[in-house]
Amino acid sequence: MNRLFRSLPVTTEQLRDDRIVEEALAGRADPLHLAAVFGFAPRTGLRYAQAASATTEPTDAQSPQQAPDP
Repeated sequence: MNRLFRSLPVTTEQLRDDRIVEEALAGRADPLHLAAVFGFAPRTGLRYAQAASATTEPTDAQSPQQAPDP
């Protein structure tokens, strides 16, 4: 498999991580679901779920700014 990916700018591990995060975003970041689908421990599922929820939470720079009242 790695031979097929040599010419690509990403590794197989990066693709797998991206797929896990996408699944977390699609499944409302359920750590037990991630653990079951990808075959890792629930604690690892929790880490991916937290990472996915952190990417969906608006930051101060992304939230709309309100003008102060005159």
